[in-house]
Amino acid sequence: MTTSSVQRASATAPLPVPAKLSLFARDIKISHTVFALPFALLSTFLAAGGMPARGKLLLILVCMVTARTVAMAANRLLDARLDALNPRTAGRAIPSGKLSTRFYAAALAACGLAFLAATGGFQLAYHNPWPAILALPVLAFLCGYPLLKRFTRLCHYYLGTALALAPVCAWIAVSGTLAPPPLWMAAAVVCWTAGFDIIYACQDYQSDVACGIFSVPSKLGIGPALWVARITHLACVAMLVALGLSTTALGPLYFTGVVAAVALLVLEHSLVKPHDLSKVNLAFFTFNGVISVLLGTLGIIDVFV
Repeated sequence: MTTSSVQRASATAPLPVPAKLSLFARDIKISHTVFALPFALLSTFLAAGGMPARGKLLLILVCMVTARTVAMAANRLLDARLDALNPRTAGRAIPSGKLSTRFYAAALAACGLAFLAATGGFQLAYHNPWPAILALPVLAFLCGYPLLKRFTRLCHYYLGTALALAPVCAWIAVSGTLAPPPLWMAAAVVCWTAGFDIIYACQDYQSDVACGIFSVPSKLGIGPALWVARITHLACVAMLVALGLSTTALGPLYFTGVVAAVALLVLEHSLVKPHDLSKVNLAFFTFNGVISVLLGTLGIIDVFV
């Protein structure tokens, strides 16, 4: 057997299950759970008025991880053909042949069942039926995001709404009711997510135009799209202030986090220019990850002081 034959054989050899799971976690960017999780936890502590029951906290964490995994697995399945056409995404697990659609479908089904079981736990342990009632509609909404880019440039705001379900659902899971704070938080998350998703989509401008993908950059061009992102993030700041004013549980520490978030958003936008998108990934993940963790952490501390 020649050297090239050995290389081809090793490339097509089936991966062991642990390696598949590791590749799957990287492909769906499990680390990006950091975007929505701090807001879900802040909403949890606000709804509980302090430390929530450990069982509720555990169930919310399970729901967060499994729901996001379902959403990302659906994204990779529905977008496999488009990913193959885009040089930036052609190396993802499905278009590159590293993982099969069957594996992704199995992971989606397993996480979907785990999510349904966790939502049912609120009914069984805490007599709160709402998480179980809302479970299937929530999963359907989360899985619908990849379809939006095929017909509307509001897809960025749909993605924001998908992430914004986290604080709303967490509040309902803890209290069984709804109130202004999670709604203001959700509005902030919608604008925050849509803004940085528009920035991220600027990388795919040429591919989106060629493939007929609906996005703000493909419609307006990169320069105007960045202005839409700035305006959207300005609305996010207004919503974050409204959240802090909507409850006495949030005070100086939370508003310190808001000021820091504003500074980070300004820095984020200063790094990305129409003629230089080389720092988009830094702006997208690092700065927004810090923003969510900072706001969530300082807000939770404020609940206890």
